[in-house]
Formats: sequence, C-alpha cells, structure tokens
Amino acid sequence: MKFSSDVEVRGHLIDSMILTKIFDVIMDLEGEFEVLTMQVGKKKKDPSYAKLQIQGKNQAHLDKILEQVYRVGATPTVGREVVLKAAAKDMVMPDNFYSTTNNTTHIFLGGKWIEVENMMMDKCIVVKNGRASCVPIREIKKGDKVVVGETGVKITPPERPRDGSNVFEFMGSSSSSERPTQHIAKKVAQDIFKTKKSGGKIIIVGGPAIVHTGAADSVAELIRLGYIDGVLAGNALAVHDIEYATLGTSLGMNVNDGSLAVKGHRNHMEAINAVFRSGSIANMVKTKVLKKGIMYECVKNKVPFVLAGSLRDDGPLPDVITDTTIAQKKYKEILKGAKMVIMVSTMLHSIATGNMIPANVKVVVVDINQPTVTKLMDRGTWQALGIVTDVGAFLPLVTQEIKKLKR
Repeated sequence: MKFSSDVEVRGHLIDSMILTKIFDVIMDLEGEFEVLTMQVGKKKKDPSYAKLQIQGKNQAHLDKILEQVYRVGATPTVGREVVLKAAAKDMVMPDNFYSTTNNTTHIFLGGKWIEVENMMMDKCIVVKNGRASCVPIREIKKGDKVVVGETGVKITPPERPRDGSNVFEFMGSSSSSERPTQHIAKKVAQDIFKTKKSGGKIIIVGGPAIVHTGAADSVAELIRLGYIDGVLAGNALAVHDIEYATLGTSLGMNVNDGSLAVKGHRNHMEAINAVFRSGSIANMVKTKVLKKGIMYECVKNKVPFVLAGSLRDDGPLPDVITDTTIAQKKYKEILKGAKMVIMVSTMLHSIATGNMIPANVKVVVVDINQPTVTKLMDRGTWQALGIVTDVGAFLPLVTQEIKKLKR
C-alpha cells in the first residue's frame, strides 16, 4: 500500500482491551488494517504482541489515524527520534506541542526510550539534561526544549491487574446507583487496607457534604487510624467541619437529628470568626478551642491539608489559599506519589485533582449525584470507579469494614 505504516503493540492486549481500542480507532476514522503478526500470551501473566499494517486513503488521512492509535498504545516498529522545539518566551508552548494524557509515557531520545516524569494530563513534555518531565504551561521558560508532534512518543495504557480480585476489577470504570452498597463498601475498604498495608499513600478529596450528611466522624476516624495521608478540599469542608465540631451543626442544621438550630443560619460565620480569632486552624487546635473533627485530626496527626479558595467562599478561612496557581501547585505536592485517591462529594476539586494524577493511581469517586462521576470520567479520568450513593451512609460502612480488617 502506498499510504501505509506498520505499528506494534505489547502487553495484556486482550483482557485490557488495548487491541480492541486500536481497531476501533482505525475503523472509526475509516482506515484499513491488516494483522501481520499476533502472538497471544498463553498464561495469565504472559504479555501478548501484535504487529499491524495501517492503511489510509492519503498521507494526511494515514497521519491522522497514526496520531490516534499512538494515543491508545501503539508504537512505530522503528523508533524515531522525538522532535523538540525551543519555547520562544516564558509561558508559551511552541506550535504543535504534544499535549499529554495521564498514561505512562516514554519518548525516544538519543536512541533509547526514556520515561516522562511527573505524568499529568493536558500538559507538555520538556526535555532537560537527558530527562523528560511533564510541565504545565505556567512553568514553561524561554528556551525550554518542548516535545512537538507525535513522533517518538509512546503511551502505555493501564492494564487489568494480574493478581487477585479487587474492587477495580469487580466494578470496572463505570458508575451506577444500582449496586449493593454494603458489598461495594466492603470491597473499597479492603482495597484501602491493602494499599496502606503495602505502604501506599492515600489522599482524600472532600466537599462539605461529608459534614452535612453526618460522615465527618468517619473521615476523622480514618485520619486518626492512619489511613489518610493528605486532605484536599476547599473552604467549605473546613468551615462546616469546624462548625460541626464546635457547635454541632452544619449549615445551621443539627447534624445528629436534622433539626434546625436556633439562629443556626449564623453558625458557619461563627465558626469562621472563631478561626480568625485563633489566627489559624492549627492555633485553634493548639489552644484547645477545636477538639475534634477532620481538621483537628489533620493537625494532631500531622496529616497535610490544602484548602483551595473560590469566588463563593465565606471568609475565607485564613488557611485557605486564594491564589489558584499556588493552590494548584500545593495540590500537586500532596498528590505526588499517591497510590489511591478517594474523591467525595466535590465536583470542582475532584475534576481538578483528576487532571493532576497519572492513570496508574486508583481513584474512587463517591457522590449522590451521577453527573459528578460521569463528568470526571468524560474529562479523561477513565480509571475512576464511580459509586453513586449517599456519602453519609457509605463512608461509615467503609470505616467499619476497615476497623474489622485491622483487628
């Protein structure tokens, strides 16, 4: 064929659906393909290998197909050197810059494949001193060598785990409310327990509904037991957690029985005022004004937290970072090295966090609102496990199961 190119792909191609995705891309773009070689692994842990010839109507059509199949795991049969172009000025990427996914990525540099560090989606790749790293646009400096085009870039999609059965195999990357909540809670608890037992870092991303629904005590207990290594949230989670811890209410409602507190509408402002009076959340704990709750456990157990501000915040609290770029940077610092991220009832912070983590990080999204989970997956965090359920019922179940496993 005049307009054709050979590609190859290795790994667990069948059960991880990698080969199927490549075929789908070619057919969706009205291309043709021929399987030249196919070697299927005979045992569970044996990788498979396939070599394909992809055919296009013309060179432009072929290039379009190749660009997409490279994105789902195919690579050229002959490694071609990555193309680099210098940034013309600070915070400006060259034309045709390579926009990253959150999958493990390598570039062919100096005759060998090297792994791209600090992998995140929607960034660019900068090469310095023989090393490649994922860099956001605001950190681009004039003269930085930036990868352009798809040539010399290899993506490795996540594969189905080889050992055992965990909640991610059991559920797949989908969301539904029509599932046995108690059974899912048990599976999630087992995975949290195993992740922590193996030394994995677990981060929780939370919204104020954790407090509104009565799940704050469960999250606080998980922090106290050592299962949470970082908390990412906004102003509201901290405000209502402190309101609940000091006044027993959340948004002016008594959390224990759901009744409206007398003058409860001012309670969240009372909580904000109390933090300002102390100077910070840490000082509030130090002076024993704050004696329980999520933020209390973070301070007492030296678990780092980052509170990112937004336009709608009351206050905001003195601990809240109101500069978005600084808050983003602090989020990334907490997320570095994370093995599991639990996102609870916060669309804004969940989507932001999803953009900052590589595809090999396990993600659990718990929300009563199905669109929150769906929107996160639509933005590329396809490895997320979505659980559409009441947070107030689900998190206590998870905590109970973890305590059983700990005995």
